[in-house]
Order: sequence, then structure tokens, then C-alpha cells
Amino acid sequence: QRSKFSALLNPFGILYNPLSITKALELLLNGNKFSEDQLFQNQGLWHSFDHHGHFSKPEKATTLQGINQALKAGHDFLKHTNRIIVTLGTANVFVYKKDGEIVANCHKLPGNEFERKRLSVETVMEKLIAIFKKLKVQNPELQVITTVSPVRHIRDGIVENQKSKAVLLIALDKVCAELEFVHYFPSYEILLDDLRDYRFYEADLIHPSAIAIDYIWNIFQQSFFQKETKDLIAEIEKVIVASEHRSFNPETEQHQSFLKQQLEKIKTLKKKYAFLDFQKEVDVFNNQLS
Repeated sequence: QRSKFSALLNPFGILYNPLSITKALELLLNGNKFSEDQLFQNQGLWHSFDHHGHFSKPEKATTLQGINQALKAGHDFLKHTNRIIVTLGTANVFVYKKDGEIVANCHKLPGNEFERKRLSVETVMEKLIAIFKKLKVQNPELQVITTVSPVRHIRDGIVENQKSKAVLLIALDKVCAELEFVHYFPSYEILLDDLRDYRFYEADLIHPSAIAIDYIWNIFQQSFFQKETKDLIAEIEKVIVASEHRSFNPETEQHQSFLKQQLEKIKTLKKKYAFLDFQKEVDVFNNQLS
């Protein structure tokens, strides 16, 4: 998104396990709206077991509206996109005992209401292959990039985390072997084996640092982007960095000239790539002009 790609990020919020992700893709593909009876209340908020907590609101109608707006946006976007990136986080899932359904988020309900289990390689593989095939039928130009999140789920313990990640890695290997339009990007291996040092992690020693993210992003570019795309990203990044610069004396002739130069750069890029949206940067530069 920072590089101005036409991208829709996580229309159900952040999801971690393969079955919740495949269910979300199925729902996006069908486009059927959620109803009130699919929501439940806990700790003063209305939730959906299929969605991340940022959809949860005190009013049921507000929660439902946000869910269905995101669903429609995702459904419409999915019709036309030719690239999907799927990141798997864990093979460990929570099953709601009342109905036997796997949930994407427990939303702080008591732990005794859920059964915890680890998915099998076969289950993950079968579910992913099934949804990817359906998506390919809708859009024959589709290519799917899969990856395993290098973020460890420490609550499960380091041994259980490794077993969980192993299920995901083996399953994706089988999926990519089965479907020629599905590809694997090794973000998990890059962080754990290539960088292999806690200086590439945040203070919690779990999440990758900004340096690690930039490193992985650079390898991603080298792996999947043509030269023209990489060159364009570099030019876009220069404009973005310029917009993030804050001058102590914005009224000086030098800074005013700098602002005008940036606006001209944007015009040049827009002339060649009309689909780029620089409105945010244009506003920043224009607001500093005197």
C-alpha cells in the first residue's frame, strides 16, 4: 500500500489459522451478508467469531454494518484482483464447544468454552487447494503467493509453535506442488535462518524489526517484480519520504522550491502512471506552500 499498489488488506481483520482464512475467502467469493444472529455479545461488545476484534463495537448494528461493508468491498475487489497473498500464522485452532466450529478469534470468552487442537497437514492442504481452485475459476489470471508468518506464537510454547509452523510449511509445499499458480515466499526462513539474530526483532523478541521488514520486502521485490515495477517503487518512495520530511522553516525560499519540485515529480509520475494515487502527498505539499 505504501508503494501505491491497488491493494485490499485483511477484509476480515488479521486471521491466523488456515481454516479461518479459507472460510473468509469463501465468504468473500460468495459475497453473502452477515446477519445479526451470527453475532454474540461479550464484555459490552458485539463480536463475530469470523472476524478480528477491531470490528467489535458496543452497538450490534454498528458491528454488523462494519462487517458487511468490509465484506462487500472485499467481494468487489476479489472479482478483479489477479494476485492474492496468503500468510498462515498457526496450525493450532480453537473449536467452540457449543457448535463445533473453528473460530478466528475467541474474543476473550472463557477458555473452557473452547477445545484446542492442531490441524493436520492433510486438512490444511485440502482446504487451501479447494478454495484456490474456486478463486482460479473466477479469475483465470489469478496467481497466489503463500507464506508462513515468522512471528512465533509463544503462548503455545516454543516446541508447540515449531510443530505448528512445520504443519504449515509442509502443507504449503504440497499445495504449491499440486497447483502451478500457487507460489511460496520464504519470509519465515529469511527471518529465522538468514537474519538469525535478535537485533532484527522488536523489544518483545517476537515481531520483526523495521530493518528486518525492509530486508524481507527487498527480497520480495527481487523475487516477484519486474525492473519497471522496482524502478517505479523507488521513485514513489522518494516522494513519500519527501512528504514525511518536516522543515523547521517551511516558509524559506529553499523549502518552497523543494515543495514545488515534489509536486512536479508527482505530475510526471501521474502522467506516465495515471492509476497512482498521490492525493495524500499532494495535500501535504500544498499545505506547506505559501
